[in-house]
Amino acid sequence: MMIKVNNRQGHQLAVQVHGLKDAPVMMFSNSLGTDHGMWQAQVAALAENYQVVTYDTRGHGDSAVIAHTTLQNLAEDVVDILDALAIEKAHFCGISMGGITALYLAIHHADRFHSITVANSAAKIWTTEGWNSRAESVEQHGLAELVKTTHTRWFSEHFDYAHDVLAQKTIQSLAISSAQGYANSCRALADADLRDQLKQIQIPTLIIAGQYDPVTTVQDAELMHQSIPHSQLEVLPASHLSNIEQAQAFTQELTKFIKKI
Repeated sequence: MMIKVNNRQGHQLAVQVHGLKDAPVMMFSNSLGTDHGMWQAQVAALAENYQVVTYDTRGHGDSAVIAHTTLQNLAEDVVDILDALAIEKAHFCGISMGGITALYLAIHHADRFHSITVANSAAKIWTTEGWNSRAESVEQHGLAELVKTTHTRWFSEHFDYAHDVLAQKTIQSLAISSAQGYANSCRALADADLRDQLKQIQIPTLIIAGQYDPVTTVQDAELMHQSIPHSQLEVLPASHLSNIEQAQAFTQELTKFIKKI
């Protein structure tokens, strides 16, 4: 079921609800330049036992493009979705941009979450200068150049992404993304740095890293793991979109983790 939710700024977010109505809630947050569809494998596996909520991050998929986006806005959108669905508490799993959103939620809105899973992410992703210049470049020239090289960052050479339907669909979701929505998210990531606040996280935290991830490295994951008190770290033989490249292993680690809580 797809619904539109108005966030606190009065903009529409596209939300999808699957699975069992009164079961524990598992919520997923997409990476930069993708949409809710990237979680297809996890939704299929978890919908039998959970109420699964996915959504398109603002500026992505069918959600509104919203100017002046910050990490705080990205996190507040999640809280607004939970409120609109009358969900008191959920497990939350985010990848890359969704992962740093998870960290912010655990620091500032811990009462709304049983746990967070932070996949292929970091407390500070890349560099401020890098994000700002990418934002400008995308605004001027669109996403076509990025799309050409995306597979080298998202998937490792050990994965036949060319013959994987979900991998191809996910690359396509970048191709049809709003350039402005993408640029706005780049600027949010440019300013996002939670390294000094990680020790405040008290809820159970699973960190998933990709062994071959050139974007958010295993070292980034280890830094989070050392700083977050109740965290565990799993490294999968994958690149940046580990939930697609190692769908079964990813879902297994996630399920094992949330079952213990």
